[in-house]
Amino acid sequence: MAIKIVTDSSITVEPELVEKYDITVVPLSVTIEGTTYLDSDLSLNAFVEKMKGSKALPKTSQPPVGVFAETYEKLASTEDEIISIHITESLSGTVQAARQGAMLSGRNVTVLDSDFTDQGLKFQVIEAARLAKEGLSKEEILQSINHVRENTELFIGISTLENLVKGGRVSRTKGIVGSLLHVRIVMELKDRELGVMMRGRGNKTFTKWLDETVEHVASSGRKIREIGISHVEALDFSLKAKEALQKFVEKPISILDTNSTIATHTGPGAWAVMIDYE
Repeated sequence: MAIKIVTDSSITVEPELVEKYDITVVPLSVTIEGTTYLDSDLSLNAFVEKMKGSKALPKTSQPPVGVFAETYEKLASTEDEIISIHITESLSGTVQAARQGAMLSGRNVTVLDSDFTDQGLKFQVIEAARLAKEGLSKEEILQSINHVRENTELFIGISTLENLVKGGRVSRTKGIVGSLLHVRIVMELKDRELGVMMRGRGNKTFTKWLDETVEHVASSGRKIREIGISHVEALDFSLKAKEALQKFVEKPISILDTNSTIATHTGPGAWAVMIDYE
């Protein structure tokens, strides 16, 4: 009997880790001017160029229920167990599709809402896959995943609210009003909701958030296991954040391009900083 790990392509993760831990990634899709692409079809740069040239906002779609069912059936025998960890259901219907697919598959599948996405999702998936490879039981893995989930923070900076407005995500956030389309916004994904932490005009808003975050981390005394930074055409700030935060964690901070699903809703100039406390 083996334990298999499944996730979805809203995860932002190094490809070598996916290969090392034999993780199965079920792709979400995005439709641009009538053409549908899987997340894996386009590099982030290619996707952003198509998005900028499109009259309408690309439309993201969760994987079909049948794809999940087929994935589970092909991946595992009836004696195997599967842990399937996904983007929070407050942002996508992927978790529900996975649950339905699990029921249809006839396999022993435990579907989890990560409460996060991007590298916040990665923290849980890699932990689960690492422990599965070490031979730990499903109960032990689930306990560890829960600890990671409860000790993760995800912050996101948005340079334009245009994509959030077009995509209908503004109604799912707290404290945003329609007149603030050209300001910088810093939000936190907490308890499956996006809440505004800071707003202002210009990149000084991001710098202020970073300075306050460094001060908070330094004074908290909490040990950090890992920090991840993802972005959409925001490499300058990402490098600045890495330089400021690296001293708090031994493991090198990963700066990765996010995926097309996330980029659709954040738009260009966005970044995310995710912290996994011990």
